[in-house]
Amino acid sequence: MANVLPDPMPPEPPPSKGAPKLRLATYNVEWFNGLFDDDGLLLADTGRSARYKISRAEQLTALGIVFTALDADGVMIIEAPDTGSRRKTTTALENFARHFDLRARCALHGFTSETEQEIAFLYDPDRLTASHSPMGAPTDSTGVPRFDGVFRHDLNVDAQPERIRFSKPPLEVAISDRLTGQELRLIGVHAKSKSAHGARNPAQVSRIAIENRRKQLAQCLWLRARVETQLAMGDKLIVIGDFNDGPGLDEYEKLFGKSGIEIVIGTDAPLGQQLLEPHAQMILGRKLGIAPTSARFYDTMKKRYFQALLD
Repeated sequence: MANVLPDPMPPEPPPSKGAPKLRLATYNVEWFNGLFDDDGLLLADTGRSARYKISRAEQLTALGIVFTALDADGVMIIEAPDTGSRRKTTTALENFARHFDLRARCALHGFTSETEQEIAFLYDPDRLTASHSPMGAPTDSTGVPRFDGVFRHDLNVDAQPERIRFSKPPLEVAISDRLTGQELRLIGVHAKSKSAHGARNPAQVSRIAIENRRKQLAQCLWLRARVETQLAMGDKLIVIGDFNDGPGLDEYEKLFGKSGIEIVIGTDAPLGQQLLEPHAQMILGRKLGIAPTSARFYDTMKKRYFQALLD
C-alpha cells in the first residue's frame, strides 16, 4: 500500500451513530472529454458534442442535472476527461463541480490512461478523505501485479502466457468517512470492451470478439486476484465501474463459461469470499422473468435496440 500524506483537513470527529449513510455512485459519462478545453474550462456553447445531435451546452446541462440529483458523497467517474501533456483530469472535473455547485467537488486521479478516457473519483471533502492507494507487486515478481503493470495469462491455451495490460488502469482509492470514522477501499474499473471494432466481415467480427473476450476475462481474473488479496487482509471493499460485460449477455459465455462480472464476484468461492452484486444475482438466480439492465444499444445488423446489464 502506498504511503498516504498527512491530511491537511481538521481531525475527524468521533464516530456518530446518527450519521447519514454514505452515498457512493458510479457514472460512465460518454464523450466527457470533449466538453472541456485544454485549460479544463467548460465548453458550454452551441458547438456539437460527440453525442448525436446534441450541443456541448445541452450535454453539460444534462450532466449537471444528473450529478446534482445524485447528490453523492463520492462518484467514480468512468471515461473522465483526459490527462496528458496539455490537459488535466482533476482540473476539468473540479471546474465542472464548481460550475454546478456540487458537494462532490474534489477530484482524484490515478494512473494515466492510454486513451482519452480516464478513471477518476469526485468526492465531498467535508464527508470523505480520499487518496490514490495502489497495491500490488512489481511485474516481474511473484504476487498480483500493480494495475499499471503486466499480468501474465495464457489466453490462447498454448502454454505460453500473454502479457495483459490495462489501457485504463483501475483506480484504487482509500477513503475514510469523516462522520463515522469508517475506512473503505474502492477499485474503479473500466474493463476491456468486447466490441469488434474494425471488423469488415462476419469472420473478422467473430475472431476479434473472441480475442477481446479473452483479454476482458484476463483483466477480470487480475481484478479477482486483487479482491482476494484485500479480503484476506480484512479490507472493506467495493469494486465499481464499467465491466463491459454481465451474466447472460452473449453467446460467448457458452464458449468461456462465465462472464467477467461472475469472475470478479467469485461465484465459485466460499460465501465469505464472494462480492455482493444484487443485479447480477437476479440474473444468475433465474432463467425467466424481469431482468435488470444498465444500458441500451442499437444493433446495426438486426436493426433494433437491445438492453443489457453491463456495469
